[in-house]
Amino acid sequence: MSENLTTATAPGPTAAPPPGGKASQSHPRRTGGAIRRVLGNPLGGVSAALLLILVLAILLAPFIAPQAPDASSLADAFADPSAGHPLGTDSAGRDILSRLLYGGRTTLGGALLALAIALALGVPSGLFAGYHGGRFDAVANWAVNLVMALPAMVVLLASRAILGPKVWVLMTVLGVLVAPSFFRLVRGIVAHVRSELYVDAAKVSGLSDTRIVARHVLTVVRGPIIIQVALVSGIAIALQAGLEFLGVGSGPAATWGSMLNEAFQNIQRAPQLILWPGLALGLTNCALVLLAVAVRDALEEQAPRPRSAHRRHAAPAAAPSRDPGRPAPPRAPLLSVRGLAVAYAQPDGTDTEVVHGVDLDVHPGEIVGLVGESGSGKSQTAFSILGILPEGGRITHGSITVDGRETVGLGERDHRALRGRTVGYIPQEPMSNLDPAFTIGSQLMEPVRHHRGLSRKAATARALELLRLVEIPDPERTLGLYPHEISGGMAQRVLIAGAMSCDPELLIADEPTTALDVRVQAEVLGLLRRLQRERGLGVLLVTHNLGVVADICDRVAVMNTGRIVETGTTEQVLGRPEDPYTRTLLAAVLDDAPARAPWQHPAARTATT
Repeated sequence: MSENLTTATAPGPTAAPPPGGKASQSHPRRTGGAIRRVLGNPLGGVSAALLLILVLAILLAPFIAPQAPDASSLADAFADPSAGHPLGTDSAGRDILSRLLYGGRTTLGGALLALAIALALGVPSGLFAGYHGGRFDAVANWAVNLVMALPAMVVLLASRAILGPKVWVLMTVLGVLVAPSFFRLVRGIVAHVRSELYVDAAKVSGLSDTRIVARHVLTVVRGPIIIQVALVSGIAIALQAGLEFLGVGSGPAATWGSMLNEAFQNIQRAPQLILWPGLALGLTNCALVLLAVAVRDALEEQAPRPRSAHRRHAAPAAAPSRDPGRPAPPRAPLLSVRGLAVAYAQPDGTDTEVVHGVDLDVHPGEIVGLVGESGSGKSQTAFSILGILPEGGRITHGSITVDGRETVGLGERDHRALRGRTVGYIPQEPMSNLDPAFTIGSQLMEPVRHHRGLSRKAATARALELLRLVEIPDPERTLGLYPHEISGGMAQRVLIAGAMSCDPELLIADEPTTALDVRVQAEVLGLLRRLQRERGLGVLLVTHNLGVVADICDRVAVMNTGRIVETGTTEQVLGRPEDPYTRTLLAAVLDDAPARAPWQHPAARTATT
């Protein structure tokens, strides 16, 4: 009938990827975790060693310092290095090495306090504001802009005058002042990541927002946070040293800044005094930045694949099919949509309705195609059923029942429980719906561990079972691959496996054959038909491809400008259309070949044998 009617008709059973194909390329074994990769980086190894020596020396100061930091002897003022004073003495005859070690405790401890406060205030608020938006985002942005407008040094000087010259108090104030830098960094990244398709896929699998943020969102922001930690630590050390250098710091206590102040006052008589605190500050800041870069690079590399022990699990027995035959017609609809209306709020306060009075049923063991051109409201209807309408969208009228349960007005927690367990979702664009930072096995195990509370071993076995269920060759190897290492067809099968992971009763498939070649389309459609027959699934197939409708659907609902204009069996709608819009869709095809009944499709015949 049309080119569209023949796009998914390539015959043949599921075939393994060719030996030279991308999906079958070997993946080199990675030889260590993040720590080994950091230490293997020359900059990271040297920086880590330098910081470790510095921290150990500071912690062991009472044992290795030649004398107390405030012990002075005017007779030894400006003494050259000797056995008793390895780095010499200052203008008061105090040992420079001792003051350097004890001063590091105050300097680095204060920087650590400021950093901890900045992280505690900036990162969680940035995650929440970026992921949820809304009023909290607006108020938080206003507060952050206000704090960032304040000059840090002036505020610190004022705080010192009001609260006293305690270094810990000043570092607490500094932590509050630098927290907005973490907030803005995290919020900006999260606001972009939350629109990624793999985040939407995690939502429809029933995962909680907390789990999604902790697993998928933090993975993206951790690298920039690590770099920001190094920069903020350097700023905290520099500002503290600057206050001490100006003489408005923590009084007589030994710090690197106060040592700089004392050295500057005697620079003409003993210029070497400025060397040691300056060297300590410079090396510490450089080591922090270089180590942060090395850690970021190590974490951004792909994590090692699961060990071979995971591959020695015996193949689990295939899950028994819940209903080998199609359920009897009298059964109540698995999905029932009545009078559904969806609207979006506009800036002027009005609502624009995009779905108008939709009625739709899906019975157990039935595949219903929701077909129409782009912008007809198909995806909005599917999103309403799943409870994941985009921001600003809401259901204004109607009823949606899934397995007899009303879902309109259902809370987010109840919707999450419904998604994944009762309703599975197969999104389009498979490569965009898989998180590139995690292996295939990890992404398949996450929903079953969350919903069923399985151990890692049991979840691994379940993931292997799912990959076999969708006919992926060599599932043990595929379990440890990353999304970029598999083909588009395999990625689509992985998404189908993920949708089936918790044995749902209803599948919503949104353009499951988009961007796939003809042969792979046929294989994916045959797989869907086989799963539907073996397990008695109800399937709502959202598509604009009439070829897919002809090949796999039992009934069809044609949608135009937000309304269902025609409903009937596939043979009736494609063979004897009644609505002018349906006839227009069929007239847009390029040839006059008659539409095939679903059971005539080669993949469907294969699935039934």
